[in-house]
Amino acid sequence: MTARPPLPPFDEETARQKVQAAEDAWNTRDPERVALAYTEDSVWRNRDRFVSGRAEIVEFLRDKWSREREYALRKELWDFHGNRIAVRFQYESQDASGQWWRAYGNELWEFTEEGLMARREASINDVPITAAERRIFGPRGEEERGAPLPVE
Repeated sequence: MTARPPLPPFDEETARQKVQAAEDAWNTRDPERVALAYTEDSVWRNRDRFVSGRAEIVEFLRDKWSREREYALRKELWDFHGNRIAVRFQYESQDASGQWWRAYGNELWEFTEEGLMARREASINDVPITAAERRIFGPRGEEERGAPLPVE
């Protein structure tokens, strides 16, 4: 099994690195690349869906990004302890009809000693927005890294 640094137990710096690495990977919209950060038997709860294992993760992400066009994500460290990290996030995407959406959510992550995510639980709410209300445009630039997410 290949290690995925940074490894637990996390301190604030390494937890922030892990969160940024996840954001960067998800913004590629490459299901195979993203799935490599999870254990072979990783278990997810994403909204009302339950996903188990890398193959299902890849299938889930392919479906997600075929529906959520122009997907762009921001994650922020909420808390960490040992091998666990909590994040809050926002992402924006457009559906096939042209409607823009902003999703707000929280995730709980649990990692193996090798730094792979074994468990992911995500609670997410969607809000319709207009194109003029968009504020997330593509991957985060270096100047944006570490900037807090807006509170609505």
